[in-house]
Amino acid sequence: MDYYNYNGKLLEGSKAFAGPSSRAIRYGDGLFETIKSANGELVFADDHFARLWDGLERLRFQLPTHFTPARLQQEILDLLQKNKQDKLARVRLTLFRGNGGLYDPVHLHPEYTIQTMALPDTAGQWNSNGLVLGIYEAARKCRDAFSDIKHNNFLPYVMAALEAREQQWNDALLLNDAGRVCDSSIANVFLLKNGTVSTVALTEGCIAGVMRKNVMRLLAEKGMPVTEAAITVDELLEADEVFLTNSIFNLRWVQRIGDKKYDCTDTRKIYAETLSTILP
Repeated sequence: MDYYNYNGKLLEGSKAFAGPSSRAIRYGDGLFETIKSANGELVFADDHFARLWDGLERLRFQLPTHFTPARLQQEILDLLQKNKQDKLARVRLTLFRGNGGLYDPVHLHPEYTIQTMALPDTAGQWNSNGLVLGIYEAARKCRDAFSDIKHNNFLPYVMAALEAREQQWNDALLLNDAGRVCDSSIANVFLLKNGTVSTVALTEGCIAGVMRKNVMRLLAEKGMPVTEAAITVDELLEADEVFLTNSIFNLRWVQRIGDKKYDCTDTRKIYAETLSTILP
């Protein structure tokens, strides 16, 4: 039986922790991080916790002195050991305010859960078949003060993922409130055109992805700086190659969006020269 961590205590997976007065259930009042664990280590842990702490500050949480990244990292490692997940695993760290109404929370301190799930050995390897994507049209991602953090109000992403499942796509792309490319339901978007790499700018409403940040850094170190830009659907469909990045699957190339088919020659080189040698 797998266990999870609730506010520092290990509970069996079937044990409930939240009641009907939880602000997490009522309002989605919180945020989360998804972190990859490999051989007992958290990949890009500093970047994940820097993003998390930035989000906690923006959402006006009040942090007790004992609530630190070091403590949470140790609790994650303890849970991985308890669940016997010492190879590849997905870690989901969810933080939220406790009970209370809209104007009268009991307190502003974060409560939290930690879950771990084993990953297959193929997670993060080159996806030789390529992804098939579609564009989700029914909702737009708003550009606001919170659009780049991973908060718990993710309904457009949830519905985009359901659309992808119904249409038998591997993932769905979301557009922002200006109708331009934002991100996918679980990943950041990159494209190549005439040898130039670009990605959606954070001002366009996409998540400030940890893998996005590190792919940009690694490419710059290789002399291939990435341009951050506002990308239209037409520009996406006119690209030579497209790939997605996130912390679990690293980098995956896209072979088709609608009727448009893409090559993967340069994308495969990017994968081979950056991620394949340093990441699980």
